[in-house]
Amino acid sequence: MIAGFPAGPWGTNCYVVATAPGAECVVVDPGKDAAPGIAEIVREQRLKPVSVLLTHGHLDHMWSVAPVAGTYDATAWIHPGDRHLLTDPLAGMSSDSTAMVGSMLGGDYRWAEPDDVRELGDGQALELAGVSFVVDHTPGHTEGSVTFRAPYPDVAEVSEVLFAGDLLFAGSIGRTDLPGGDHATMLRTLAAKVLPLADDVVVLPGHGEQTSIGRERATNPYLLDLQDQDPQRPGADPVTRGL
Repeated sequence: MIAGFPAGPWGTNCYVVATAPGAECVVVDPGKDAAPGIAEIVREQRLKPVSVLLTHGHLDHMWSVAPVAGTYDATAWIHPGDRHLLTDPLAGMSSDSTAMVGSMLGGDYRWAEPDDVRELGDGQALELAGVSFVVDHTPGHTEGSVTFRAPYPDVAEVSEVLFAGDLLFAGSIGRTDLPGGDHATMLRTLAAKVLPLADDVVVLPGHGEQTSIGRERATNPYLLDLQDQDPQRPGADPVTRGL
């Protein structure tokens, strides 16, 4: 089972993943104001969170990682390229978002890592809460961006689900104009890590509606350009999402 909901002012999708009600579970990307939604799902489905997976270190995806991990005594997982953002999240934000966060907090605020943090590597296989995840390092949006792929046996027509973070959206890709972002790196990542995936893979993005690799391969202008071997299409600017 996968339960997802948008949380906070950035509408960041948070996901709770479990094999069945009453089981252990994994939380993906607990952003601002995600904790109450997680608590509701955990209570209703009688779940026990054991791990928190972060697709990257931007504040809209990890705002609640320390309180969520602390509440449930769960392990937090992040790529080493973004680990510094756990304690210095403003280093990865635009000036507008920094000002927005400042107004939310209303003064000084100290960020801290969860008690148990482990680092992710490219191609790493994780067995968490009875679910098998494959980690792919997908830099471009940030240096330490990753995606998580997991089999989805509940639906015969779906081979895997992809927790895509801010790599790939329905009809667009993640912005690359923030610290740690790089557009050329993003295009290389899309070519190497997204295009080879099967069409039936369901994409669960960090913002917006779910989609599929097949749909994006056929309609997403950035993937179409890559397939045409013309990634430098004039005027190609990603839709701004996230921070």
